[in-house]
Amino acid sequence: MKLSEFKLDLPHSLIAMHPYEQRDSSRMMVVNRKTKKIEHKMFKDIVDYFGENDTMVVNNTKVFPARLYGSKEKTGAKIEVFLLRELNREMRLWDVLVDPARKIRVGNKLYFGDSDLVAEVIDNTTSRGRTIRFLFDGSHEEMMKTIHELGETPLPIDIIKRPVTEDDRERYQTIFAENEGAVAAPTAGMHFTRNVQRRMELKGTNFCPITLHIGIGTFRQVDVEDLTKHKTDSENFFIPESTCDIVNNSIDKEGRICAIGTTAMKAIESSVSASNHLKPVNNGWTDKFIFPPFDFKITNALLTNLHLPESILLMTACAFGGHELIMQAYNEAIKEKYKFFTYGDVMLIL
Repeated sequence: MKLSEFKLDLPHSLIAMHPYEQRDSSRMMVVNRKTKKIEHKMFKDIVDYFGENDTMVVNNTKVFPARLYGSKEKTGAKIEVFLLRELNREMRLWDVLVDPARKIRVGNKLYFGDSDLVAEVIDNTTSRGRTIRFLFDGSHEEMMKTIHELGETPLPIDIIKRPVTEDDRERYQTIFAENEGAVAAPTAGMHFTRNVQRRMELKGTNFCPITLHIGIGTFRQVDVEDLTKHKTDSENFFIPESTCDIVNNSIDKEGRICAIGTTAMKAIESSVSASNHLKPVNNGWTDKFIFPPFDFKITNALLTNLHLPESILLMTACAFGGHELIMQAYNEAIKEKYKFFTYGDVMLIL
């Protein structure tokens, strides 16, 4: 398919600037692939769509405060360092994005506030990408504590267009967040509350975790018309054996396997056995780019936020729900003034 087939006339006023006061009070559009029916519900109504032998696969990655502000040595020029991923814990090497990139060169030292945290630029990786080495007298745990104190919640502020607040530290996480390593939240999971989870479990619905540490590539703009030429960044993922047991039992009993978010779906569709069951993964990497057409082996339901036009997340939703049906649903969502993006409303595709 072509990039231009995912265009939408989305008013910026429909991009959610803030989360709902209550996590589970968002709207939910329900799209049925078989009947082509579109329903308008509230997220709390998700309880009505699942029951015994159904399984919800959640991404338990945890966002860390990846955006640091500092200054260059000598000149004192203000700089931003966005931590992407740790490359080598012992050597304290990190893959980062920097801004303004033209001013940050190999050999520069970067200082962060009045703390003991200093970084040295040791390599250029892309136009904005750098490899840095943190210079810090202390343990890894002490260094990460300092990063947590200095760092800012990595909201996509270029799109949301507002300052980050202290509330974002809590709300830009899901209730399932456990394993730290993501620079973006698995937003579909942010609608769940413990109350909704308990109500679903009382009906016999299983919840089981995978971990996929979401990188900045999830939001990287696609700049090629031919989607087969787009390359996505690799992301680190884990699938525990206990999750495989639950998912595979649901498959054998013909239950629904609902991926809570495109990241959960990406992980489970990246580890499929010859018998179309889920396989465990310990410290794997996936660069799978899911766009139409795609043959799903495990997932048969998807909960996902409403995404931006021409984004890879919209393409993934279209791969699952069918391009024509999902684009029709998105145009209806715009007409009905649903809220889009990180803190917006949600779509359940059955």
